[in-house]
Amino acid sequence: MRILIANDDGYLAPGLAALVKACEGLGQIDVIAPEQNASGTSNALTLGRPLSVYTAGNGFRYVNGTPSDCVHVALTGLLDYRPDLVLSGINNGANMGDDTLYSGTVAAATEGYLFGIPSIAFSQVEKGWGHLDAAAAAARALIEQVLAGGLGQAFLLNVNLPNRADVAALPRRITRLGRRHASAPVICQQSPRGETIYWIGPAGDAREAGEGTDFHACANDMVSITPLQVDLSDHASLPAWRQRLGQTP
Repeated sequence: MRILIANDDGYLAPGLAALVKACEGLGQIDVIAPEQNASGTSNALTLGRPLSVYTAGNGFRYVNGTPSDCVHVALTGLLDYRPDLVLSGINNGANMGDDTLYSGTVAAATEGYLFGIPSIAFSQVEKGWGHLDAAAAAARALIEQVLAGGLGQAFLLNVNLPNRADVAALPRRITRLGRRHASAPVICQQSPRGETIYWIGPAGDAREAGEGTDFHACANDMVSITPLQVDLSDHASLPAWRQRLGQTP
């Protein structure tokens, strides 16, 4: 088993170290993570400048780019083998509902999936790394169960783990993505030079959080596991748009 591990909180993040430690014994592990926190970078690739890869004292390699850069560089030239599994995390905070569109954690796993490799993204529901060791143990247990069933065709899983000491014993639920209300307004401030600057506001509260969603599972102390896909096509609306724009069959 050959495993590539990345994240979006940076190569020094406690969540990354915990996930790597939890995966010891599963096989060969290579860590390639961003040099700095790259939360919210989604699936961005750096195209306007070259990327550099460095090696930290603990053997982790890090890239001066995005989470997607890390996995892309690893799979297209840095590694001399094709990983069997790509893991991302453990993220400092939830990635549920609309968050997945912005998440660098999910993006790193998605990059592996785009290359046809089974991939899993792990996040803790609350920020602060509370009960991180327990979350890592729960991640290991899930990985082992997935491996026991065979990897086969590529898949992409988004896993959110409640910050609890007993998280490994909590029920697991296969969920769908919920939805959030619109984000809060940007926060306006004045720079020391008198310029108006803007901070992105907090994410909106959960809007669709009923039973079956990732929000509902985590709110009820369950581990949420959401299978994802990258096809954004609105298949249901295709016939209506063909008719609206006069496309002949």
